Amino acid sequence: MRLLLINANTSDFVTSKVRAAAEACAGPGTSIEAVTGTFGARVIASRTENAIAEHSAVALAAAHAPGKDGVLIAVSYDTGARALREMLNVPVLGMTEAALHVACLTAGRVGLIVFGSRVLGLYRDVVDATGLAGKVAGWRAIDNSAPYAPGDQSEVENLIVATCEDLIAKDGAEAIVLTGAVMAGVPKKLQPRVAVPMFDGITTGVPMLEALVRVAPAKPRIGSYSAPSGRESVGLDPALAAALKG
Repeated sequence: MRLLLINANTSDFVTSKVRAAAEACAGPGTSIEAVTGTFGARVIASRTENAIAEHSAVALAAAHAPGKDGVLIAVSYDTGARALREMLNVPVLGMTEAALHVACLTAGRVGLIVFGSRVLGLYRDVVDATGLAGKVAGWRAIDNSAPYAPGDQSEVENLIVATCEDLIAKDGAEAIVLTGAVMAGVPKKLQPRVAVPMFDGITTGVPMLEALVRVAPAKPRIGSYSAPSGRESVGLDPALAAALKG
C-alpha cells in the first residue's frame, strides 16, 4: 500500500516529524511519501494562509497522488481535504478528523488542545465540519511556538500535561486530541503522565487511512464529490490543470 502525506505548510521540519511518526505506525507493506508545500506560509496560522495552502494542497496532490492508494492531509486544519475527495479517485483523510473520530470511538467527551489562541476559530470550523462538535468537552489554547523548532521540548510537554489535567478536572474530558502536525507521536510519549487516552492526527490517521484503502469505497459518479472534468483554467500548474480537465 502506498500512502501520500501532504503538508501544505512550507516547513520541512514539520514534514520530517510527520513522516517519522507515519512510518512508525504504518502497517507492514505500507510505504509513505511525505511532501511539503512549495509556496505559502512556513506554518499556517490564519484563514488567509490556509486559503493559500488549499491551492498548495491540490497542486501537490496533482503532482504526487498518481500511483498512490490513499492521501492523508498532514495539516491539522485538514487543508484541502474536501477538494481532494472531489479531485482524486482514492480515499482522502484529514488528520484532525481522524483523531477526533478515533477519540469519539474511545470515550464520551473529548478535550482539544491547540497551539495559539489565534487559530482556535479555525479549529472550531474543522470540528464543526466533522459533525462531532457536540462531543467536545472543552478547548484549550497553548501560546507557545517551541514545538515548531528543534530543541528541548520538556517545558512545552509539561504545559501539555498540565492542560490535559485541567480539561479532565474542569470540563470532564475523557479523551484528549492534540492538534497540530508537529504533535505527531507526542501523545504516545506523554500518555503515561495523563489519565485519559491521548491522540494525534498522524498516528490515528495512518491506520484509519489504511483501513479506508482496504474498504475501497467507490468513487461517486454524481454529486458534489464526483470528479471535475472538462474544466478550462488559466495559469495553473500543468498537473493541476490536467486534473481539472479529467
